[in-house]
Amino acid sequence: MNGIIPTLDEAKRQAKRLRADMAASGTDLSHGRSLEIVAHQHGYRDWNTFHATIGNGPPREEARRTCAPVEIGQTVRGTYLGQPFLGQVLSVHMMGTPARYAVEIDFDEPVDVVTFDSFSSFRKRVRTTVDAAGVSTSKTSDGEPHMRLIL
Repeated sequence: MNGIIPTLDEAKRQAKRLRADMAASGTDLSHGRSLEIVAHQHGYRDWNTFHATIGNGPPREEARRTCAPVEIGQTVRGTYLGQPFLGQVLSVHMMGTPARYAVEIDFDEPVDVVTFDSFSSFRKRVRTTVDAAGVSTSKTSDGEPHMRLIL
């Protein structure tokens, strides 16, 4: 993945190459399944969502958009509520605009989300919305983003 959402024709060519490569290695893959896999590789829930985002019109360079900053299964690091973490991306979904993505991350070690010395609350799995740079749209009361992914 190069960070750019392909045109509809490019996405279909990717699915065709995937299907041919899988067949060459002895695994049959339907055309529909190969389209679904290509959509997932670009961070979309399914082919229909991906197709709706790409559009059916003629390709235009100015219409090309950036992809999600992370992929399902990717190991990521960053900070959550000021605490460093290492974890695995469980899901990525586009949130109606190419600039926002709902991500779910399972931390390798639970993160304490409370700053008080006398109280702790640990989170192992979080869901948040991030932009293309991997910075959450929600912020703490002092204006710091809840999550910053190191990309």
